[in-house]
Amino acid sequence: KCRTGPLDIVFVIDSSRSVRPFEFETMRRFMMDIIGSLDVGPNATRVGVIQYSSQVQNIFSLKTFFTRADMEKAINSIVPLAQGTMTGLAIQYAMNVAFTTQEGARPLHKKIPRIAIIVTDGRPQDRVTEVATQARNAGIEIYAVGIQRADMNSLRAMASPPLEEHVFLVESFELIQQFGKQFQDKLCGVDMCVEQEHGCQHSCVSTPSSFYCECNPGYRLNADGKTCSPIDACADGRHGCQHQCVSARGSYSCRCRAGYYLNQDKRTCSMIDYCSFGNHSCQHECVSIPNGHYCRCRSGFTLQPDGWSCRATDLCNGVDHGCEFKCMSMEGSYRCVCPEGQQLQADGKACSKCGAGHVDLVMVIDGSKSVRPQNFELVKQFVNRIVDLLEVSPHGTRVGLVQYSSRVRTEFPLNKYHSADEIKKAVMEVEYMEKGTMTGLALKHMVEHSFSELEGARPLSHNIPRIGFVFTDGRSQDDISEWARRAKESGIVMFAVGVGKAVEEELRAIASEPVEQHFSYSADFTTMTHLVENFKLNICPEEGKGEMEIRSPCECEALVQFQTNTVAILQSLTEKNILWARSLAQMTARLEDLEKQIANKK
Repeated sequence: KCRTGPLDIVFVIDSSRSVRPFEFETMRRFMMDIIGSLDVGPNATRVGVIQYSSQVQNIFSLKTFFTRADMEKAINSIVPLAQGTMTGLAIQYAMNVAFTTQEGARPLHKKIPRIAIIVTDGRPQDRVTEVATQARNAGIEIYAVGIQRADMNSLRAMASPPLEEHVFLVESFELIQQFGKQFQDKLCGVDMCVEQEHGCQHSCVSTPSSFYCECNPGYRLNADGKTCSPIDACADGRHGCQHQCVSARGSYSCRCRAGYYLNQDKRTCSMIDYCSFGNHSCQHECVSIPNGHYCRCRSGFTLQPDGWSCRATDLCNGVDHGCEFKCMSMEGSYRCVCPEGQQLQADGKACSKCGAGHVDLVMVIDGSKSVRPQNFELVKQFVNRIVDLLEVSPHGTRVGLVQYSSRVRTEFPLNKYHSADEIKKAVMEVEYMEKGTMTGLALKHMVEHSFSELEGARPLSHNIPRIGFVFTDGRSQDDISEWARRAKESGIVMFAVGVGKAVEEELRAIASEPVEQHFSYSADFTTMTHLVENFKLNICPEEGKGEMEIRSPCECEALVQFQTNTVAILQSLTEKNILWARSLAQMTARLEDLEKQIANKK
């Protein structure tokens, strides 16, 4: 057996018509003798056979058989082609097909020698020089064996250098079997790894007339072809380690940073939950971090210097609580409170703006030409200030808006918007109509449409107050009396607000009883903001107690009323608790002073 390393050998056999049947039998024997001397196998020497004449036929490829018995059986079944001698075509096939990795040749980087043994008995009928050069340049070592009538120049043109070691001429087919034994010695040669100092750091692999060095697994051969270096498996960045990659002899392992552990996938890392050990002593919460943990207090508490206990924080003094009226601290929290008679709203911070209950409010605003665009913007701002007073919601107060001039237009009905912000945005987007002043037509529209259940008014059986708010700056161009009366008869509480040239007689006709509490007037658009407060006093009775006017405490009637109320209160207090006696004396003294003031005014 050859003592060399693995080889990839392809026999290229001439089966042209000049080769007679008994001569072809000697060629079969030649191939089988050579194969018999080789250590064949998938990881040892691989063998393929092709025959050619005017065409090329693959008998078996390098990947087909890995035992000598299978190979000999296939060689014995070859039927010669018996045509021309296209040796160049056969070399082309060997280069492009037989020695490809698809057909079983080992990749070039593995440095497995690729050897073609061409056996022919005649002159090629095609060109061989160029294609043979290409094959040699592709890494194929060519042995050219000529028998009997073979052309020596063609053999030399095909073979690899040195020619004296790769060109053979046998005088007859009868001598080829004897030549086969000599060729085996030439092909196998001596073990160069033994015969000379190879210098390989790890291992030496012998080839015909040469050798090469190989490295152990986990190492790569250096540029000098002899020494080896460890392969850094982490360097290509494909390791997938989340934290750190540790290279080890061609392989690698993943490692986590301190405070983390490696997951079952051997690549990703998870933080160690130090709190789960149960020895943290934190009063409220334990928070794990790499290499340890720390204690954290719940909202409203402050961590103490010991690092684990918590104490309640006075959040009213430490945070922007946002309470409209007053903030009251609680353990770990706070709450907002409102003045007596007002309720805390849903946001937990603001106080109720109007505790009169739920209403259906339709505002009818004058959009005639006399208002002018800049004043119409002030009217919209006025409307939004009224909206700010109300608790708007689908089940609370509902608001609708109507604009009129020579015609009437519903800007949005009662069931359109469900929050103050939506209404205020819609109000600011209302476009000024201009033209005439048809107040009577607007009242008719309000009664027939705006307070209909179709447009969002709740049924009368629900006892939800219906409020109509009419804003105008001048005399109506049509009659208002009939529809003002109908509005009030239908249960709508009517408020009338006039500005500038508004007619008091018309405002009073529109307003509900008592008229003084349901109509207001301002001489100028820029000074009408106080009308908002009057409206608030009349729709929020717990704030205004039904009073339309804010009287001076120095007026006579006010003093008399104050005296009467104070005496009643004092009497009530006296009945409840005798301890109020001292306070009663003080209040009596104040009453005497007030009586003297009244007497002096008279």
